[in-house]
Amino acid sequence: MGLQRLCRLMSRFNSYKRTNIILQHLKMSNHTDAAAEVLLERKGCAGVITLNRPRFLNTLTLGMIRQIYAQLKKWEQDPKTFLIIIKGAGEKAFCAGGDIRDSCQKPYIALIHGITMGGGVGVSVHGQFRVATEKSVFAMPETAIGLFPDVGGGYFLPRLQGKLGYFLALTGFRLKGRDVYTAGIATHFVDFEKLGMLEEDLLALKSPSKENIADVLETYHAKSKTDQDKPFILEEHMDKINSWFSTNTVEQIVDNLQQDGSSFALEQLKVIKKMSPTSLKITLRQLMEGSSKTLPEVLIMEYRLSQACMKGHDFHEGVRAVLIDKDQSPKWKPADLKEVTDEDLNDYFKSLGSNDLKF
Repeated sequence: MGLQRLCRLMSRFNSYKRTNIILQHLKMSNHTDAAAEVLLERKGCAGVITLNRPRFLNTLTLGMIRQIYAQLKKWEQDPKTFLIIIKGAGEKAFCAGGDIRDSCQKPYIALIHGITMGGGVGVSVHGQFRVATEKSVFAMPETAIGLFPDVGGGYFLPRLQGKLGYFLALTGFRLKGRDVYTAGIATHFVDFEKLGMLEEDLLALKSPSKENIADVLETYHAKSKTDQDKPFILEEHMDKINSWFSTNTVEQIVDNLQQDGSSFALEQLKVIKKMSPTSLKITLRQLMEGSSKTLPEVLIMEYRLSQACMKGHDFHEGVRAVLIDKDQSPKWKPADLKEVTDEDLNDYFKSLGSNDLKF
């Protein structure tokens, strides 16, 4: 066997091994009984979904997604089920990862208490009602692992106030507590200690309409005084954020931050420089294109992008550095923004044939 052939085989083996390690890590505990990972119950007038992996921040597995999807379709056809409630077990997280790509036609209420990232955003933010608490933590940190906000982020992020969504997507900035509501991620804010009572009142409704559900949520929202007078954490920076991120290139955003020179600008610049250059450029274009697309169109675009990222280098490297080895020192390829060309970017956004769209 020639040396070159041996090297090619070793390279393929290492790539295969690396991919499998990543997949195993993302599954996190595939030995767990899948039936216990998600609880699907009928309570009163509602179907209740409980993500039941508190040890793993209620991250979604493929088995959980399949169970949830199938049950949502059953509840949609059930005349005795008037609303859907989704929540996470434990007090630390609603859901920190995974993805689900279909919305429900019945009123859908997500109790986004605790950590809400990645797939947790995917199973909540597209619903009609999203309830945050003082312990909610929202972020879209995908550029730090060589990916992009792939749960319909291209749809909802550019529709937030000003350029806030662009800022959140490119920097992975965390919003906490009432700021999750103020930013428009949540539709209501309720004190954590009242969350159980809220759920009980929702379950006690008899044949409720969307208006009945909204009335209950509004009542609890109005009674919450926690951080009511506290200004939005980014309020003093929003004018600058709108200015910095009102551009078509990541390079110009970097230049804007450098030229500003304020401590806040330099802090964001430091964060952005740690992110995958390829992911930054993909994300900016994703949001720009998504701003004028429908949600189904955005999800198709993001499916296409996710397949391209899986074939690339940075996603594997980002997961290794952040989640597996945890050295927090990813070696991006390319390592510099100027090395990610328009031609490279176009390759990620190439159209797929209809036979390739297999969800």
